[in-house]
Amino acid sequence: MKKQERVKIGILNLMHNKEESQKQFAKVLTNKNMPVDLTFYYPVTHYEKRSVPERLQQIASPLDLEEVKQQDAFIISGAPIEKLDFREIRYMPEIEKLLDTLEKSLIEQLYVCWGAMAALNYFYGIQKNMMPTKVFGIYPNVIHSESALLQNFHDGFLAPHARYAEMDHQQIAEQEALTILASDMKDRLTLVEAAEESQTFLFSHLEYDKEALLKEYQREIAAYPENEESLVKPEHYFKYPEKMEEPIFSWEDTQRRFYDNWLKKVFISRNKSIVAYER
Repeated sequence: MKKQERVKIGILNLMHNKEESQKQFAKVLTNKNMPVDLTFYYPVTHYEKRSVPERLQQIASPLDLEEVKQQDAFIISGAPIEKLDFREIRYMPEIEKLLDTLEKSLIEQLYVCWGAMAALNYFYGIQKNMMPTKVFGIYPNVIHSESALLQNFHDGFLAPHARYAEMDHQQIAEQEALTILASDMKDRLTLVEAAEESQTFLFSHLEYDKEALLKEYQREIAAYPENEESLVKPEHYFKYPEKMEEPIFSWEDTQRRFYDNWLKKVFISRNKSIVAYER
């Protein structure tokens, strides 16, 4: 880069805890070797019949597809809506227009958890299936294929999983454009890539900070107190699991390596685009 031009990354943040998750993304995308400007968005149609919360207006912007085209990369976050069919989601048509824009703009795309499910379904017709129980905790992972995204990774790397659904593995395998890069030891998806399409599908919430899984569990208890006994507790996460005390940030190294690798990919993609434009 000439004079350290700043890399522009847009993020459609669909997480329940918007402010907290934005801080998490901001932290993992901070790179001293690559200045980054982040713009957070919210789906406009999600608030068609109600006012946009004042705090959300302060920390995020309404999704603007013309602005999206000017970004060097874009992220669609997870969302607490995996139990819903995609057709039941009120703002899904807006998401689909965003996906079309991202595909045509030829910029790097990172889809996280529900975002990965929605994108795989829309672009490749991959089916989403509910799992018997929530996968929730910190799990070792197996590498299935080499990729720049997994540079300096080794089998057994730890990553947090927190979801109720999984995408159809057979359908993914049948798509030549898609490669399963990693899964956990029980063959649950961790990372899928469509390298030629500049698309990365991350099923682990690697942006999560040390306390995130505990807070997610506490939110679920608060939302469904009558189901407290049946709610899945985060596994392999606490120093004292019986008491659910002292979370261990065991995926911190994985988090740093992955987002550094993804930012390098963004940087390379961006520079190729600049060179092509200048020609």
